[in-house]
Amino acid sequence: MLKTAGGLRGTRHVSIIEQVAIFLSVIAHHKKNCVMKHDFIRSGRTISKHFHSVLKAVLRLSSILLARPLPVDDECQDSRWRWFKGCLGALDGTLIEVRVPDSDKGRYRNRKGQISTNVLGLCNLEGMFTYVLSGWEGSAADGRVLRDAVHRPAGGKVPTGNYYLCDNGYGNVEGFLTPYRVLAIT
Repeated sequence: MLKTAGGLRGTRHVSIIEQVAIFLSVIAHHKKNCVMKHDFIRSGRTISKHFHSVLKAVLRLSSILLARPLPVDDECQDSRWRWFKGCLGALDGTLIEVRVPDSDKGRYRNRKGQISTNVLGLCNLEGMFTYVLSGWEGSAADGRVLRDAVHRPAGGKVPTGNYYLCDNGYGNVEGFLTPYRVLAIT
């Protein structure tokens, strides 16, 4: 698929399999270029060039592999979703512990004192991810991360008349519905 739809091509000296191995090794193990040079016995320029060529091929596949979510329609029979006409799915954020340089630890320290990154995920009605934004500091508020996702060119855009369900950390804004907070009257 990377070859046919993604446009990835092997070179005279580096096959497609080796290019993908370079890419996966960097992504999975967060290896630096200088380490990769020794692992694959290639120059830093070659490692970088082929990493980026595989990355571009993977990005070309996103329109094929990531389908736009379909909203709940009027004929929905699913008892969980029939009350949410126009709903595209749900979103939530999570904190994932990371290692960062000492100079950045303050920004990545979350409210529980852990060093983490804030990851936002949008899921369709079947629970499949349709959009993921990672890399925000653990100290960033959920609403700020969502605002960034919506304003990105390839971000989590919501068609007019549709919405995602989310928790109170995001606030009621167009396209995102949070639970109604009931106030006790005494």
